[in-house]
Amino acid sequence: MPFAPVTLSNGPSTVEYLVTGTGPGVVLVHGTFAHAEANWAELTAELSERFTVVAPNYAGAGATTAPDAVTVDDLAAQVLAAADHAGLTTFQLAGHSLGAVTAATLAARHPDRVESLVLHAPWAVTGTRAAALFDLWQHLLRTDLDALARLLPLTVLRPETLSGWSTEVFEQTVAAFAGLLDPRQAVQVAADRSVDIRDLLPRIAARTLVLGSAYDQVVPIAEQREVADVIPAAEYLEFEAGHALPLEDGAGFTKAIAAFFDRN
Repeated sequence: MPFAPVTLSNGPSTVEYLVTGTGPGVVLVHGTFAHAEANWAELTAELSERFTVVAPNYAGAGATTAPDAVTVDDLAAQVLAAADHAGLTTFQLAGHSLGAVTAATLAARHPDRVESLVLHAPWAVTGTRAAALFDLWQHLLRTDLDALARLLPLTVLRPETLSGWSTEVFEQTVAAFAGLLDPRQAVQVAADRSVDIRDLLPRIAARTLVLGSAYDQVVPIAEQREVADVIPAAEYLEFEAGHALPLEDGAGFTKAIAAFFDRN
């Protein structure tokens, strides 16, 4: 995959990104503990038939290099650098979780670049409960990756999803999460904990769709609805799912985003 150079607030970075397809630009921003291919494989396959799809790995993911501390604005700068390097002047933009916060930041800071915007599971500011969860993630990332891999499905999936699983399926899922974990992701969790984009959300000018997950245990649904309420003229669509909507209902997730982009 190609690399885009960018200078962040604490030093230089090279941003690895996936690029595929032809046509108008689409940029996809992954969430915490993920990477471009893991988060967006199904949607990329769908969109690359008619769009040029750029999916960067921001700090802590893939082969991207970055300083040990980054802000959400730094993550947005990494995403924009990848779009620039791929030759996209304007583009449609989607993000999941921390990727949604990053995408919203980019759209607010650079309204001339973003034609339309999809945010799944965004939040405006990290509160006390979320900070405690992110602190636990950070502790386990340093001390016990197996425990973190077991906690994540219990946290990001709808309880009813897990209730229908056998022990074998749960262990397979734990192994899949374990395969994604990397101590370098501490930089992502620190960014999660620092989120405060309340002043930016009303500045978003792009046509926007917010996708909410009704049973989200990471970002409570009220916080996701609040983001939709404060972005001017944002559309809102809610799923009966947990935080990991792309895992629980990949087809519905892909259909909603692709349909919104096709309307541009």
